[in-house]
Amino acid sequence: MSRVCSVCGKGKMSGNQVSHSNRKTRRSWAPNVQKVKVKTATGGAESAYVCTHCLRSGKVERV
Repeated sequence: MSRVCSVCGKGKMSGNQVSHSNRKTRRSWAPNVQKVKVKTATGGAESAYVCTHCLRSGKVERV
């Protein structure tokens, strides 16, 4: 599953995991992406990966 939102393009981010002793190691954060059926411009249905931020804000219309 591709962890990229098809609406806003939100993808994996990276940064440092900082321990209690302040040592840094690289880590990554994946967005909360759900596979949903989305209404297309022609009126049909298409499955797409959409982040929950776009789902809640109403940027896509579910079928």
